[in-house]
Amino acid sequence: MAESSASPAVGRALDVLTYLAERTGTVPAATLARDLGLPRSSLYHLLTALTERGFVLHVPEARGYALGAAAYRLASSFTGHEQLERTARPVLTRIAARHEIVVHLGILRGANTLYLAKEHPPRESDLEPTLVTEIGVLLPAHLTANGRAILAQLGPATVRALFARPADFTSRTGRGPRSAAELLAELEAERRRGWSEEVELVTPGLRSAGAPVFDLHGQAIAAVSCTWRSRVALREPGPLVDAVVAGAQEITRRLQGR
Repeated sequence: MAESSASPAVGRALDVLTYLAERTGTVPAATLARDLGLPRSSLYHLLTALTERGFVLHVPEARGYALGAAAYRLASSFTGHEQLERTARPVLTRIAARHEIVVHLGILRGANTLYLAKEHPPRESDLEPTLVTEIGVLLPAHLTANGRAILAQLGPATVRALFARPADFTSRTGRGPRSAAELLAELEAERRRGWSEEVELVTPGLRSAGAPVFDLHGQAIAAVSCTWRSRVALREPGPLVDAVVAGAQEITRRLQGR
């Protein structure tokens, strides 16, 4: 096992936790010492400290060790969307302030976009339109730039399964794709481009751009998006699109995604 250059004891403790996390049941101390290449005396010091703090559980009947409740509590704080939101929030805040625009973080919920986070500029601006998007709001994914950015990274079979019926192709403004074939053609162009957009598909007079966020497996798990007025020449789209793409890439990097 690689040893931490900053603190060998910390590195060894993490090695123990990682080893136990990858195995079911209990593991004897002798097996830990052998597989991790640790002296018995050092290992018992580590196990004692980790057990006292609840990160490791000693099971006398099995003469072994397993992960403790504290380790599961620590892991659970990163389950769901908490880690994603926590990681994305500073990036969204920076984009909102720099470009005086509302920025969203969204995920897919079936064939819908679910907004997890929304950041406003620090001060009110004439450039900021009124939006229907709020945290927890669901909108049809094929109409939102946020949803389309994620859909564009899915396989055609997955997209067809999500939009299997004509009724799935709802419209809010009379615009938007009306079939799986039409949607897939649009998504393919957006996938090659690296970002997605919608123009007056959600709200008349508004336009949005979105870019995907990837996890360590290369799967699109979320998207960053922003919205501005499409009928008034107050914005140059280029800098906004660049900001959304760069923000999504930064969140991907922070998540150790690819």
